[in-house]
Amino acid sequence: MAVSLGEEIMLLSLDDATGAAKGETAARWGVAAGMLLELVMAGRVTVKGGRVEVFDPSPIGDTLLDGRLDRLARWVHGASSSRKVIDWLTRDHAKGSQDVVDSLCARGLVTEERHRALGVFPVRRYPEADGSVERELRARLAAVVLHGAEPDARTTALIALLHATGMHPQTFPGLPKKQVAPRMAEIADGHWAGVSVREAIRNLQAAISTVTVVTVLSVVP
Repeated sequence: MAVSLGEEIMLLSLDDATGAAKGETAARWGVAAGMLLELVMAGRVTVKGGRVEVFDPSPIGDTLLDGRLDRLARWVHGASSSRKVIDWLTRDHAKGSQDVVDSLCARGLVTEERHRALGVFPVRRYPEADGSVERELRARLAAVVLHGAEPDARTTALIALLHATGMHPQTFPGLPKKQVAPRMAEIADGHWAGVSVREAIRNLQAAISTVTVVTVLSVVP
């Protein structure tokens, strides 16, 4: 079962038992960036110079990614000037995350549970239904980050986004950040991916860094 980068990031963030998102804000930015990077890797989108452009609007054949591509194309083509990557992430991170968990539900990897917090506020949780994909994902990440295996382009892209969003605890629960961050940074800054993907990763890392700072400052009293 092929899952997208955004879906992989969401799987890592969801608690298997409770279905609550751990580090939800970081995961949302990572999911939006992951889906955009998928479109770059599929040859549909370019991300460079802090800008995003749709190179080829034709469908990929994946419902989730085709939905993102259509939404992105309409947004880009509706502008009088080029669009900024950071603006797309800000626009799409909430809806994109919901679309991703809906996709995980449709795949049978998580199940949706609804209840009311304090008996009033509606809350949705997504506990694990089939852990096989996440187990393979975690094993692949451990092989590369903890045991020195050489990453492929997709794993490089995933690790770069996880590192940029600070999702070290969700990726390697129980391990201190200082044990995994240097290797993740090495992979993110390396040459395992193609030129266009590396450039897109650098742009996305910069955008994520900016929105993370803005988010933190906005909640500081």
